[in-house]
Amino acid sequence: MTVIVTGGAGFIGSNFIFYMLKKHPDYRIVCVDKLTYAGNLSTLEPVMKLPNFRFVKLDICDREGIYKLFEEEKPDITVNFAAESHVDRSIENPDIFLKTNILGTAVLMDACRKYGIKRYHQVSTDEVYGDLPLDRPDLFFTEDTPIHTSSPYSSSKAGADLLVLSYYRTFDLPVTVSRCSNNYGPYHFPEKLIPLMIANALHDKPLPVYGKGLNVRDWLYVEDHCKALDLIIHKGRVGEVYNIGGHNEMRNIDIVKLICRELGKPESLITYVTDRKGHDMRYAIDPTKIKNELGWTPETKFEDGIKKTIRWYLDNREWWETIINGEYRDYYERMYANR
Repeated sequence: MTVIVTGGAGFIGSNFIFYMLKKHPDYRIVCVDKLTYAGNLSTLEPVMKLPNFRFVKLDICDREGIYKLFEEEKPDITVNFAAESHVDRSIENPDIFLKTNILGTAVLMDACRKYGIKRYHQVSTDEVYGDLPLDRPDLFFTEDTPIHTSSPYSSSKAGADLLVLSYYRTFDLPVTVSRCSNNYGPYHFPEKLIPLMIANALHDKPLPVYGKGLNVRDWLYVEDHCKALDLIIHKGRVGEVYNIGGHNEMRNIDIVKLICRELGKPESLITYVTDRKGHDMRYAIDPTKIKNELGWTPETKFEDGIKKTIRWYLDNREWWETIINGEYRDYYERMYANR
């Protein structure tokens, strides 16, 4: 079985590659990544020399390059993680989000149609549903919740989801879509909430919290997410959407305070900053469908997962410090400049 994983040098994509190579050692994994600011090739260093792993630096919007790769590899499965994903960046520059997240998805599906595929899987986000009120803890996102986006990022992901499902209906392309809650764990890019707070706290720098920090997110440990994706691409029903949630709802401010406690840092480092435009208040996923159909449930409690995550960042300071100072971008040149 050959699996193309796009965006595999990013946070969730790289964790998925590690999981798949361990779970399915007879599979061939081909990683496609443009290596934008959030793609870090050094993350994949542990698997770069494996005979059943290949890395290709390629933009999913490059139709000619994608078609050439599909012709060479003849993949059985394509899993698309490739996306611009930071909400703040989408507010500053929506253009690149529309191009990568929608047009890039179309190129991949056209390649799947042209060269044949057993499964195309689109990794999406719970942000396509908009948000839930803080005073209604009984409400959750289900697969039938109407799409109601709040940012250019979530709008681009919603557009991609609809495009994927249209390819199933119009062209009978065997697709599935998953919408997950906020992931956390190893190799999380340091601009995101949890790794940013860990890195800043370790350097005794201010911990910037939007508004009053009351926004609630449902947190999912990245390995649990990878297990869910493995089930969906092998056993999920074609044409279906699956919500993947962690049952770990936490207020942002409580997470920041927890990180301070775990690292022995004072809460006086917390600094409240002007809230993000259109900031969603609460996300919460109902994962009943994937539990009933595929037997998946999240295994990692937040209090355990956050401790494992903090320990990983303590043990791997070089990884994230090279990102903060920009040196990680040199890795590709060192690896490939003379090849």
